[in-house]
Amino acid sequence: MTPPESTAVAVELERLRGTVEAGFARVDGALALLVQRNDQTDRQLADHEQRLDAIERNRWPVQAVTALTAVGALAVTLWQASGR
Repeated sequence: MTPPESTAVAVELERLRGTVEAGFARVDGALALLVQRNDQTDRQLADHEQRLDAIERNRWPVQAVTALTAVGALAVTLWQASGR
């Protein structure tokens, strides 16, 4: 038979093992949550980049319309200044 001290040590080691396993499970769950949030952030970032690219592509007509309006205003001003 094993001495009582050795049995007590074995029981304490088993408790410690259970505590460590529970801690690892908790850490594993937290890491899984972080990975999931990171994936969501990556998807969101990709979506924002696509939307920003679309905005940048559609921005050029605004500049062209502004330039055409300015040229038209200049032409009207010159036409009025010439006395017509």
